[in-house]
Amino acid sequence: MDVTSANRKSLGVTGTSRKVKDNAADWFNLMIRWNKLNDDGFNTATNIVNLRRSQSEQLLVHESSSASSPLSPEQAESLQDECRRLEDVVNKMVAMVTKMERLVTSQRGIRDLEEFQFGPEGRKSPLFHSWTARQFEEAAEILLDGYRQELRLKQTILQEVAHTATSDLCMVYLSCWLHQPFIPDQNRLTLEALLLETGHRPL
Repeated sequence: MDVTSANRKSLGVTGTSRKVKDNAADWFNLMIRWNKLNDDGFNTATNIVNLRRSQSEQLLVHESSSASSPLSPEQAESLQDECRRLEDVVNKMVAMVTKMERLVTSQRGIRDLEEFQFGPEGRKSPLFHSWTARQFEEAAEILLDGYRQELRLKQTILQEVAHTATSDLCMVYLSCWLHQPFIPDQNRLTLEALLLETGHRPL
């Protein structure tokens, strides 16, 4: 589902309200794309862990015969390819967080404009149902904060997962990547509230 496809065509929404509504649609679409990238990254990180586990098992077998067993050229190339794929996923996530930062900046600008036009309390009537411009800004900041922290975790996992010797720690990295501890259910509720308030979801 693309929130923008139907709702951005609504003729009754103009000016500030239109910009806020478009920002909400952008949040939805960015979060959907992030989840797809998260799935892709998890599959790639799993491949890296499996390649490393295979290497560790070979080393154990060859240690008993006092011979060294580095990765074969094919295994080394596969590992390098998977690491490049994971790096590509993280780079795309960096770009998405940058877009999220722009949405927060846009929302902050809307709030500043409202306060300039109507005073510190903003406009008397709400843009949509009940939220003020400041509440839209606060919702955007909550969403951004979670994704910023999650991105830092992904960057750490990217740096460490191919160099981790212990299986348990690899499992921790995979679990953290999959479950995204810095993007709690509260973020999803914040997005839903944003979509409800702007009319993308029916009340």
